Amino acid sequence: MKQFNCGAVVPGCKARFVFDSEDKILRAVAEHARKDHGLTAVPPELVAKVRAEIRPAA
Repeated sequence: MKQFNCGAVVPGCKARFVFDSEDKILRAVAEHARKDHGLTAVPPELVAKVRAEIRPAA
């Protein structure tokens, strides 16, 4: 399992994602970015930051 904490990229955000693959995390984070942060598109730079913060789930 892998996890991503949105606060690692967006200070103050408490959203946490845990899935069995990086691809599933990225899909969920993209939806979260649209829904909760108002992004209409997820730029490649943001995807790179998210990928860099994905960790093994505790």
